[in-house]
Amino acid sequence: MELDKKTRSTTEPEKRALPVKLEIRAATEGEDNKRTITGAIKYDSESHVMRDWYGDEFVEVIAPGAFSEHMRENPTISLWCHRTDQILGNTKSGTLRLFDGQSELRFELDLPNSSWGNDAHESIQRGDVDGVSFGFNVRTNGDRWSKIERDGKTLYKRTVLNATLPEISPTPFAAYPANEVSVRSLEDFKASEQRAADQYEKEKLLMELDLT
Repeated sequence: MELDKKTRSTTEPEKRALPVKLEIRAATEGEDNKRTITGAIKYDSESHVMRDWYGDEFVEVIAPGAFSEHMRENPTISLWCHRTDQILGNTKSGTLRLFDGQSELRFELDLPNSSWGNDAHESIQRGDVDGVSFGFNVRTNGDRWSKIERDGKTLYKRTVLNATLPEISPTPFAAYPANEVSVRSLEDFKASEQRAADQYEKEKLLMELDLT
């Protein structure tokens, strides 16, 4: 039985895929031909316009330190083709390393000597894989909504302040999803806007009654 959209938005990680310059760092002396992939997710960088399941358009920004709480408490893994049986690295073992800076979240990934590790190395080296996918769940009160003007249109803007980061993986699909984003907190923000508008109309009506 398919879960409804609001239920799915709270139980499944949101997925984003970004174009990222992936580099293969050459092994140094004593590293036994270790193959390390490096890249970074930029903070305070607006996404292109996305649309959620309800048809609302918004842009998204990841704030510096958004994943720091998760990094202190929980591991993050890297998968090949999002398959949980093809693990490329894990922060718990040190084969995936995250460095949280003011402008970006940098990562280093030591590829395993396995068939999928070899596939990942070859695909990244050839340029077939040129992005990073990351899954996250925003914690309670972990995002902030506002409105911005872009190209003559009013859009919602979401700033992610505190979120989990269970996965960060190389991907060939380096673009934000267009029509598969479920963001329940946007519905909450819209509801708060409506409550504020209703309260304003109520107070306006009471003032008009007082003046009569």
